[in-house]
Amino acid sequence: MKKVVVGLSGGVDSSVSLYLLQQAGYNVEGLFMRNWDSQLNNDILGNKAINNTICPQELDYNDAVQVSKTLQVPLHRVDFIKEYWEYVFKHFISEYEKGRTPNPDILCNKYIKFDYFLKYAINNYDADFIAMGHYAKVFYNETLKEYQLLRGVDNDKDQTYFLSQLNQQQLSKTFFPLENLTKKEVRAIATAQNLSTANKKDSTGICFIGERYFKKFLQNYIPNQIGNIVDIETDEVIGEHNGVMYYTIGQRRGLNLGGMSGPYFVAKKNVTNNILYVAKSSEEKWLYSTSCTINDINWINDLPAKEFDCTAKFRYRQKDIPVKVTVLNDNKCLVQFATKVKAITPGQAAVFYQDKVCLGGGVINDFYLDNEKLCYL
Repeated sequence: MKKVVVGLSGGVDSSVSLYLLQQAGYNVEGLFMRNWDSQLNNDILGNKAINNTICPQELDYNDAVQVSKTLQVPLHRVDFIKEYWEYVFKHFISEYEKGRTPNPDILCNKYIKFDYFLKYAINNYDADFIAMGHYAKVFYNETLKEYQLLRGVDNDKDQTYFLSQLNQQQLSKTFFPLENLTKKEVRAIATAQNLSTANKKDSTGICFIGERYFKKFLQNYIPNQIGNIVDIETDEVIGEHNGVMYYTIGQRRGLNLGGMSGPYFVAKKNVTNNILYVAKSSEEKWLYSTSCTINDINWINDLPAKEFDCTAKFRYRQKDIPVKVTVLNDNKCLVQFATKVKAITPGQAAVFYQDKVCLGGGVINDFYLDNEKLCYL
């Protein structure tokens, strides 16, 4: 009997994943990860739960315990706090310091869930496979002799965007039991099996950290840097900010530009000179681009050519955008859009697809409008 160690987070998705594998006849055990310590990591400002008697992670662990008891499955626990800080959070802060907007969920999957967790499960519990409660599918293509990452059935919950940095070895050892289920069906299964997590809300906020008042949270790690807010159309100073790294392209809230004739949004950031450029809401032309460059690329499968057409997502749940990809080298490609795209954001992920197959992805570096570079970091 093959053994599967399930990443049991205390949420409904991982709970049902555990149940489904148990029903399929696998020898299953749960493993709860603790990857963040608010006190150790100076997570004070912006932390909604800092004064709670029990921290959210312990509440999640208690829920995981209840599920494992209901299903009569062993539950283990492991801390990857140091690893999360080293491989996910340091990069997260470094990117914000550069004025970019990173996606920690993708790095968490790459380095923690499908690297440290995978190795720990194999080395400590003799796991043949691990499983996670993601909405995605692993498929072995016999013709191509390679594993493919496919979209989950639930288009609204598909999480291949966050899994785009996985490799062949990681996919070969991974199950996604929810691959053919919708969220509604998952909750129905949890209810039918009397799992305590059946109606639990989905986790939100930063991966393994949770919800935070974001600007205050960043101030724990990046000091304020007062600078000018400049109207990009008139070059007039119209306000003051406390750090360009706290803002993202297209952001409309929290600019504190009272007394102006209308609302503004972030159009451009100049980190070197600490200037935040904004535009009036009617001037959305500043948000559109026709191409971008992508770095730190991970191709899950062999590419069809150095230049090919596919679709891409530049943020989670975005509709697929037809693009032309030109591979410049092993670590960089140029992506040209079929139509103008709004709010391309440096630091965020670009993920590529051919129909249901996720080809992989990388990090948005620069973006352009008809060959003119738009965002100066």
